[in-house]
Amino acid sequence: MDEINYITEEKKLALHEEIDYLKTTKRKEILESLESARALGDLSENAEYHQAREDQGKTEDRINQISHMLKSAIVVKKHSSSKVEIGTTVKVKKENLKEEITYSMVGAEEADMAHNKISNKSPLGEALFGKKKGDVVSIKTPKGLVKYTLIDIQ
Repeated sequence: MDEINYITEEKKLALHEEIDYLKTTKRKEILESLESARALGDLSENAEYHQAREDQGKTEDRINQISHMLKSAIVVKKHSSSKVEIGTTVKVKKENLKEEITYSMVGAEEADMAHNKISNKSPLGEALFGKKKGDVVSIKTPKGLVKYTLIDIQ
């Protein structure tokens, strides 16, 4: 069974842009590299040729990955809810700390801790998922159990 991927409209657009770039510009660049490498002669010891073939494989893998993701993805709009789900913004307070942290709940493909976007598959996201304002969740970390209080959901 395929795993459901949740993405935002912005991520969907970014994936379409990436796949268009890979299918047009990147494929053309790789074909040009392959042709110039072939022109150099003996392919068995031709590093440029082998690098171009490897790039070609990686590009085709990424195209397949994006295509699959776009076919199986559920686009989620940012919204408010009484419980934590993809598309909501949560405010949490870590035990023994004064400041509150705000996270956007996103699908795994969009997770980005530098921008406070956590996935429903991350330890914190998984613990918060489905919870309501005021709930306390505990997460196992290498340093032990850490508790977070869910302050707000938007």
